[in-house]
Amino acid sequence: MESLAMEIADRCTLSQNLLSSSTAKTEGNEASDVDPTHSQALEKFGRRKRQVEFHKTINWGSFDDGFPNIFISDVNYMKGKDVIFLGSFHSPEIIFEQLSVLYMFPRYRARSFHLLLPYFPTGTMERVENEGEIPTAKTLASLLSHIPLTTKGPAQITILDIHALQERFYFSDNVIPRLESAIPLLKLELEHVFGQGNYTVAFPDDGACKRFKSYFPQDDCIIFNKTRVGNKRNVQIKDGDPNGKTVVIVDDLVLTGGTLKETGRILKENGASSISAYVTHAVFPKESWKKFVDSDVFDNFWITDSIPHSRILCQYKPFKLLSLCDVIANCLLGYDLLP
Repeated sequence: MESLAMEIADRCTLSQNLLSSSTAKTEGNEASDVDPTHSQALEKFGRRKRQVEFHKTINWGSFDDGFPNIFISDVNYMKGKDVIFLGSFHSPEIIFEQLSVLYMFPRYRARSFHLLLPYFPTGTMERVENEGEIPTAKTLASLLSHIPLTTKGPAQITILDIHALQERFYFSDNVIPRLESAIPLLKLELEHVFGQGNYTVAFPDDGACKRFKSYFPQDDCIIFNKTRVGNKRNVQIKDGDPNGKTVVIVDDLVLTGGTLKETGRILKENGASSISAYVTHAVFPKESWKKFVDSDVFDNFWITDSIPHSRILCQYKPFKLLSLCDVIANCLLGYDLLP
């Protein structure tokens, strides 16, 4: 995630410099494409730019017994500053060591603290359908809710395309969860590749439809129904006709990919002229992504870099990377980095 963090910092700094420059031009009666609300903010606060600096200062080590041995080398530098930390909880082994660091930023007198956590890993286990099940989404939210207050108040936690929006209520009032989406990034890519309105969106189940349908207001969409009979998963078209259409399957995440493969197969059998897929979080445990390599069904499989191995996957067709850099940078520029 280090390269993504560097890109975000560079993107934010570049945007701030362009904003300041464009505001100066506006004062000289030259045209400007800058959002007027941003220009007004600069005017109100004396055009003070908020710079974003990338610091690689955390030494991630371990003791002989395997437990973390972590050291922040320039801890005094963060005192009185707004700290943004790009985290990754992509495997259980690293969650403990990262939580250990997250709890310490406010105690080392950071003025404010913002955790960027693109992937919330236990989001799919958010409810109890049978007695005895453990909703680990609530457990992880509770752990994150124990990040101490800073001098400016609660820490912010930004998560992209969490599995269910109601999971925001699993966090306590000690933190502020900000649930953002990468779907606008996908829409830009689809319009670039296919042209506006020249594609049809398919949702692999009702959950994905409820979650993302508002981003695609057009009536022409395809919805699948997914049922389980024992260990077997049955997928069938519930609504819509893919015949002769360019279809893009949209979902928040993929695990083994079984549902996606079956959805693609059914679309092809029903006459779809082109089939692509998109997920924000390409989890793919046990290298299950390999079943999609050189696929004879999927022309494109877009994923983001919310999980570290995504950039490796995109060395193989049909995977293509949509970087979260601009999505996260715009999130910060729209609130955190206002002057």
